[in-house]
Amino acid sequence: MNSSANTGSVSAAAGTRMEPSIGHALPFFLSLGIFPLVAVAAVRGGWWIAGPFVFYWLIELLEAPFGLEERSLDPRKTLEKDLTGYKIALWLWAALWPATLVFSLWQMLVSGHLSVWEIWLMAFALTTVGQACFIVGHELVHRRALWERRLGDFLMSSVSYPQYATEHLYIHHALVCTPGDAGSAPKGQSFWVYIRREAVSSLLGAFRVAREQLARRRRAAWHYKNPYWRYFLLTAGWYALVYWMGGPWAVVVFAILGVCAILSLKIINYVQHYGLRRIRLPNGRYERIGAHHSWSAAYRLTNWVYYNIQRHADHHVAPNRRYPVLQHFKKDGSPQLPGNYMKLAGLALFPKRWFAAMDPLVDQWRAHFYPELKDWDAYDSAACAARPDAFEAISEIFAAAPRLAGWINRSPELLDNLKAREFTDLDLPGGFGPDPEFEAIARSGLTRVFWTLEFGVPEMREQIEDTPTQDIGEAVDAARKWSNDKAFQIGMHTLRGNLSPIEAGQALSNVAEAAMTFVLSAVEEEFAGLWSDGGFAFAVTGDLASREAAFGTPLKPVFVYEGEPAAHFRSLHEKLLAALAELARDNLLLAPMDAVSANAQCRSLADFAGLHAMAAPARELLELTRTRCIYSSGASGIAERFDQATRRILEQGAQREELTAALGSPPSSDTDSGSGTTERLRAGLRAVERAARSLQLEHPGEWDEDPAPGAIAVFRAAAGRGWLAKEAAQELQTAAQLLQTYRGMARLVAEEGIAPNEASPEARSALARACGGDDFDAMASRIREAASSAEAGVRALSA
Repeated sequence: MNSSANTGSVSAAAGTRMEPSIGHALPFFLSLGIFPLVAVAAVRGGWWIAGPFVFYWLIELLEAPFGLEERSLDPRKTLEKDLTGYKIALWLWAALWPATLVFSLWQMLVSGHLSVWEIWLMAFALTTVGQACFIVGHELVHRRALWERRLGDFLMSSVSYPQYATEHLYIHHALVCTPGDAGSAPKGQSFWVYIRREAVSSLLGAFRVAREQLARRRRAAWHYKNPYWRYFLLTAGWYALVYWMGGPWAVVVFAILGVCAILSLKIINYVQHYGLRRIRLPNGRYERIGAHHSWSAAYRLTNWVYYNIQRHADHHVAPNRRYPVLQHFKKDGSPQLPGNYMKLAGLALFPKRWFAAMDPLVDQWRAHFYPELKDWDAYDSAACAARPDAFEAISEIFAAAPRLAGWINRSPELLDNLKAREFTDLDLPGGFGPDPEFEAIARSGLTRVFWTLEFGVPEMREQIEDTPTQDIGEAVDAARKWSNDKAFQIGMHTLRGNLSPIEAGQALSNVAEAAMTFVLSAVEEEFAGLWSDGGFAFAVTGDLASREAAFGTPLKPVFVYEGEPAAHFRSLHEKLLAALAELARDNLLLAPMDAVSANAQCRSLADFAGLHAMAAPARELLELTRTRCIYSSGASGIAERFDQATRRILEQGAQREELTAALGSPPSSDTDSGSGTTERLRAGLRAVERAARSLQLEHPGEWDEDPAPGAIAVFRAAAGRGWLAKEAAQELQTAAQLLQTYRGMARLVAEEGIAPNEASPEARSALARACGGDDFDAMASRIREAASSAEAGVRALSA
């Protein structure tokens, strides 16, 4: 840390100053009192083992009477020679711990005078003392003298964690209070969630740093200069000693001792920076570390016994500063803990109590130090912790698309798609054109051509099939991951305005069809050869059929077959539905299959045609107005025969006239209920569908090229072929486009269960932009007008 930073920390912490002296240094020798107590306990056993525990209990008991110490030595006037007494206190601890540990292990494992329960109590006592190993070792690994750093490594190896030096110096100090540091817990993350990520990250991250340092010198990862060789030899030496003393079970106990000590370190790390974050700057870097990025406490006795551990804020500002010269910052400089570090470490083990105590303090810290920043969701997110390099995209998503934010929190790997060439080639960076408007048009054009013309279902199927699978389960997993990846890309293009929600609907429908047909083909393979003749056709209905899909689109399948034996087709049908239900689970694009869809009827083609010709429910007939076959197998032409049967049903079905009359009747009063944007949207969409299906049923022979026309296509045909007055048809088409645009965008940005008008300002702004409105209120007014136009169109049809 440069001198200006050090000077800044001194001025920020300026207050009552002290002079270095023997009297001031003596209290730091208090922690050495534990070693004779441990040695006596190891020799005498019995009640003497309580000595070390009483020592720490007394520290906690006397904390309040000893009060606070907010005075500091002045680092600008304190010379290195003035700190000799303080350094001796630390060096003595570093020397006495290994000696006491070896002596105690000898008494426990070799001398044979302690019982089993005494050995276990002694192991617990050593673990308690060993926790301070990290405090002393931490101080030593920061020193410039090589012998001190190596002594720090040796101390850490005694508790099975020598790589701490590399991890702490090169990862934690560089990335502290950013999502890239697993040791800095975001707000809302419990210790038990934190420890899982931190333990893995620290182990692998430290080795990665060591390997990169060697690579910069053109040395192999296993070069003898790799510090991991030293770490391994030091740790192996301790375990060899323990094995020599007590055999395999002693090694297990020693390992448990190390794990418990490491756990205590992780708890302290968790406490020191919980909920505190450095702000991401416009240039992509994080702000410099400040004193306000660590929790502080001024409890005098704890700082004496644990070498000023609670002055951690100044340690990050000036990491080379020795412990006696660390400054204390008051609440205006650093957030203050409601108790000492040891008390808060115990509280951290109980998440509900921890959150109740600390989250309000984190909120106060944010309001005090960053009053201009209102939204911290991205900083606190699991997605940011898992993919810290994607912070800008995560912030964009959390601000404008809470629904999508929930997905990246659950599946951060979705963010990797933003680095894929398939995405980056379309989402061109700024600066390539003469002005932003030109760039937006070019970007939109590229994206639209790719997703609506070039990258169709056959190309998508080829891409999925690049993933090798051996059974149905693997095929479902591959299809789900692929479809989630593609849906996420489409969602981001839509969020950024590269695709309109209607264009996105076509692309999402293609994605769904490619994923489903891949799964269907895998299921069919398993049933190959189980019937001698015949075949089956599989169709989808609703938005998927008319290529108007949005996030969370329901899947309503239709299955028909020809041939024998029927039992095999029923088994195939059950397997298909089970596989599709699994595909729809945890799927960004498809809604979980409901009970009706999961138990869809399996009918022969003859039964299907006969039922609808005689007395099928009007609801099923309505579904057939938007039904498209996406997969068939076996008997030649079964898909065409299914389409022909569907057209005949729509032309001559038993319920056709009744359904046509119902659709053409004026809207019931419930469509006018509610004045909110969401309610008017739903009423308008119902009206649009009523008008479109009424026109489709009145002209059933006009849809050979498109067996499942969407509402926009129906109104376009009505305007072109004179089924309606051109002005009325165009009004309905405009209303349908706006309502579907709003619905598609709302399904992308609005959080599940939250009405769009209650969403964040950024989400409302994204909705307004997609719908061509200047602001959300103006857009909401347009939605209500469009809904009214749609309802008026239904009335005009019924007149």
